Amino acid sequence: MSTAAAPEPTSSTLTDQTASVIALLDKLLDAATRAVRHKVSVDGKISSEAMEREQRASHGLAWLATYVEALRQLDAYAIRLITDKRFGKLEEMIVRIGFSEYLAQIIGGIPMNQGEFVRLLDLGLSDDQILAVQTRDVLDLIAQGNSPELRLELVECIRLQAGQSTFGDCGLEETYDQIRNEMRRFAEDNVTPYAHEWHLKNDYIPMEVIAQMAELGVFGLTIPEEYGGLGLGKESMCVVSEELSRAYIGVGSLGTRSEIAAELILCGGTEEQKQKWLPMIASGEILPTAVFTEPNTGSDLASLKTRAVRDGDTWKVYGNKTWITHPVRADVMTLLTRTNPNEPGYKGLSMFLAEKPRGTDENPFPAEGMTGGEIEVLGYRGMKEYEIAFDGFEVKAENLLGGEEGQGFKQLMQTFEGARIQTAARALGVAQCALDLGLRYAEERIQFGKPLIAFPRVSDKLAMMTTEVMIARQLTYYSAWQKDSGRRCDLEAGMAKLLGARIAWAAADNALQIHGGNGFALEYQISRVLCDARILNIFEGAGEIQAQVIARRILETRGLN
Repeated sequence: MSTAAAPEPTSSTLTDQTASVIALLDKLLDAATRAVRHKVSVDGKISSEAMEREQRASHGLAWLATYVEALRQLDAYAIRLITDKRFGKLEEMIVRIGFSEYLAQIIGGIPMNQGEFVRLLDLGLSDDQILAVQTRDVLDLIAQGNSPELRLELVECIRLQAGQSTFGDCGLEETYDQIRNEMRRFAEDNVTPYAHEWHLKNDYIPMEVIAQMAELGVFGLTIPEEYGGLGLGKESMCVVSEELSRAYIGVGSLGTRSEIAAELILCGGTEEQKQKWLPMIASGEILPTAVFTEPNTGSDLASLKTRAVRDGDTWKVYGNKTWITHPVRADVMTLLTRTNPNEPGYKGLSMFLAEKPRGTDENPFPAEGMTGGEIEVLGYRGMKEYEIAFDGFEVKAENLLGGEEGQGFKQLMQTFEGARIQTAARALGVAQCALDLGLRYAEERIQFGKPLIAFPRVSDKLAMMTTEVMIARQLTYYSAWQKDSGRRCDLEAGMAKLLGARIAWAAADNALQIHGGNGFALEYQISRVLCDARILNIFEGAGEIQAQVIARRILETRGLN
């Protein structure tokens, strides 16, 4: 199959062009940062009120920065594979299409959400600055990359790989492939055949499955060996979360609760707390849940009202929490409360390791001073969501995390990097599942005498899904690598989560569109995947909050000279 009339550029030519473009994009991002900083500064300082007023520009800057970093990591991916002689035709097409499409969007408009596009003019850049980015390398990459012929050839390649975990080499070491394959075998045997039924019935993920996950080490993946874990890094966590979420996001998300609790204890707990809790979390003996959010507060944690009052050797908790995932079967809650009502904002918050008995659907909270009701949800089932009321619920004084009051918010912030990386990995799994379902249906469904995949707008959807999943994958893996290397990575983790959530939703939406009317039927798995994908842009920091955080960091660190 011919991809173009002109001779194809070599891989070295491609990476020469992409390296030139990355340098150009860095200059563009610096200029955009200075322009937005001018919009949101008052008396030489960044103003929160001005950032809120200029949300389109601020959040647009976050998206531009995310695109620049995504292309940087796609470029690094290509160079790494070329060096290792693993850069095949499929990988090259993904890089070409990815650069072509994202460069075209940077110039023409980046989709922050459906119906929300940010353009370079919105950031305060001049016509001359915008024209300056349209160099020959940029225009060549756009023209030669995302062509109908190349998209069609890419789809022909992934058809030959149908059923594999990923389309194209992920760029990781062989060890991670072994981990992925082990998780995939488990998921295909124990999760995939049953997930849709669990979803339709709003059933819990069976305890037998959770026990098998514990045996595989899922809950102790990143816990150090000295505390009973496997002592692996965040890259391993990404691969595991991605593969389990590909089968069912509920199963992939079970590990999130353990990940958050373990990181809280590792970063903020006393040695006695580490010795007590971490081995039980790692083995799956106890199941944790995170109890942070309150009604009418959402992401505004400084406004939390749930309070804990010291009473001898215990603390008594009063207040309400909501959107608590898997609390009924949990044995311990990482519970954020206000222990000092006289300290405003974040300063009065403390974190507890609050023990509780396991409940059932009939008696969800068999603990004195604790009641709650289920929140029925569209997707993200298998664990169940609850709102919880505390009225004198008792927590042992020894279970104050770190043994010190007022550290709760700081302790929680230390977990956000890992949590957002893990959420980005879950988004990858959901997106890959949507791509798998869309590809299979497009090949099997016959319309007008030929399979759906023969129609260009169907195959185009599959080509872009394949490309964007790999882009998000590289950004996610990079943020995990940064974390494993001991580097600050809240910016990269936020970007990975921001982009991954949008890509997962787009993949699910497009895969459902390929299914046509059948996609709207509950019996088809894609209906579940669409519902599951939607939550990714809301929890662990809604897309708007995520963009605000990214923008603030960019404004504080870039383009200062």
